[in-house]
Amino acid sequence: MKIEQNIPLRKHNTFGIDVNARYFVEISTIDELKTLVSSDIFQNNSYLILGGGSNILFTKSFDGLVIKPNFKGIEVVRETENEIFIKAYSGEIWHDFVMYCCEKNWNGLENLAYIPGNVGASPIQNIGAYGVEIKDVLDSLEAFNFETKQIDIFSNIDCKFDYRESVFKHEYKGRYVICSVTFRLSKQPKFDTNYTAVNDELKRMNVSELSAKTIAEAITTIRKSKLPETSKIGSAGSFFKNPTVSQDIFQSLKTQYPDIVAYPCHPEQSEGSAMKLAAGWLIEHAGWKGFRKGDAGVHTQQALVLVNYGKATGAEILNLAHQIIDSVKSKFGIELAPEVNIF
Repeated sequence: MKIEQNIPLRKHNTFGIDVNARYFVEISTIDELKTLVSSDIFQNNSYLILGGGSNILFTKSFDGLVIKPNFKGIEVVRETENEIFIKAYSGEIWHDFVMYCCEKNWNGLENLAYIPGNVGASPIQNIGAYGVEIKDVLDSLEAFNFETKQIDIFSNIDCKFDYRESVFKHEYKGRYVICSVTFRLSKQPKFDTNYTAVNDELKRMNVSELSAKTIAEAITTIRKSKLPETSKIGSAGSFFKNPTVSQDIFQSLKTQYPDIVAYPCHPEQSEGSAMKLAAGWLIEHAGWKGFRKGDAGVHTQQALVLVNYGKATGAEILNLAHQIIDSVKSKFGIELAPEVNIF
């Protein structure tokens, strides 16, 4: 374990924001964590856990200690005739782990293919896509408690999952670093392909028999067509959450905008349940898709994605986000909230 000083964070955040960390350390074992929390640098500075850096916007340099967990490994915990429990350590790349499971016909993660970031961040944000969220497949996780210097185990219920939310974003923010996540996956073919775009892509691929791998490949193709390659154009994927509104508000908006895109928050419930509006549709129809000022902009293919074309500062990206929030609220009466963590 080596604590470095004045380390550039540009390569450690997918937005490519050029800021520094006063101190920076990469951790690969629990013993290193225990040593770190006893050090003067940890005790005397604020700290930030930084995984893949795919869901963060830096608006300034971090005057403290950046901790990058790099726990590695994938292992089978237990299995039954129909299910398998697979543990992935937090430093594993999320998409690589998803494809590893798909190759083995372990089903449940395929709809979450090509989401950037590491395994450790997935439960914090309760990442989701195409009808599946982490809460649907997470069995438990192990997290290091900075106060007790012990490993605590969290069940699915303990995580208090909600839409892009968990206990780690609020109540326990900064108190834990996630070390590993155990997923409960199915050995049986049980797929969710209730999205037109997914079915269209599967047809284009001439898929005759569904599998986790073919669904993941279809979703990867779709996401690649909508999202910029972060090695070329900086971004953090979806910048805003999809706002939730009552059925009454949705019907009022639909009267004014018949083509508005929305989905039931709970499809299994009866009519009248809350609706989730597509934030990208709202932003695009407020006139922001493809907007650019300097190197800060809105992606040309997906209005939900804010981008750094090269040398934009975090402050410039954040200012653009505030302009979009104000514009959407003025036009639709809906207030967007960032999905990205802002520092």
